[in-house]
Amino acid sequence: DGIRDPHWDRVRGDVYKRQVATQSKRKREIMTLEEVRKKTIDSLSLKDTTANPAPLGLLGFGLTTVLLNFHNAGFYELNTMILAMGIFYGGLAQIIAGMMEWKKNNTFGTTAFTSYGLFWLSLVALILLPSLGLGTATSKPAMAAYFFMWGLFTFVMFLATLRLNRALQFVFLSLTILFLLLAARDYLGSATIGTLAGYEGIICGLSAVYTLSLIHISEPTRPERISYAVFCLKKK
Repeated sequence: DGIRDPHWDRVRGDVYKRQVATQSKRKREIMTLEEVRKKTIDSLSLKDTTANPAPLGLLGFGLTTVLLNFHNAGFYELNTMILAMGIFYGGLAQIIAGMMEWKKNNTFGTTAFTSYGLFWLSLVALILLPSLGLGTATSKPAMAAYFFMWGLFTFVMFLATLRLNRALQFVFLSLTILFLLLAARDYLGSATIGTLAGYEGIICGLSAVYTLSLIHISEPTRPERISYAVFCLKKK
């Protein structure tokens, strides 16, 4: 009984080797399945083929800003044309563009377009609500505070553009100056500052339209679409 049988030793050894080989094969199959699953998930990543919302938002901002500041510069009275543009193109169009930027995972574009769209709606509300009997008219100091806070917000947005292109920097810097001039006009009661703000606002609005032109010039030749006012174009 104490003598080992070489035949059975070989049989046991063969069985052990087959077990080890089977386990190794299973491990390789599991790794292969994991690689296939990973490659499949990677291949399912969706490509964004939706339209660029930047032109809509920039035109909503630029054209409405120019038309309002023609009034501030003294070319015509505050009329329903300005209010309608403020509600629909300056307001709703920019909000829609902001929501489209949200879908594109663009935090800056979402914040900018949505905020300035709501600015236009709030400005129209400040003008119309008193005439509808919904509250009293806003005092000049209160309007100065209103414009100042929007200027502060815009200055913060301007700082975020310092890593980007010059055209976008000019839009936000000139808009910051515009808000501060409007705040100074209402706080000091100066018609001269108001007229100056009007001309400066016309330049600001036209600069947004110019930035839009950069999209139309650059976008068709770029492999990827440009989001929110050529944010992807680095400054040179």
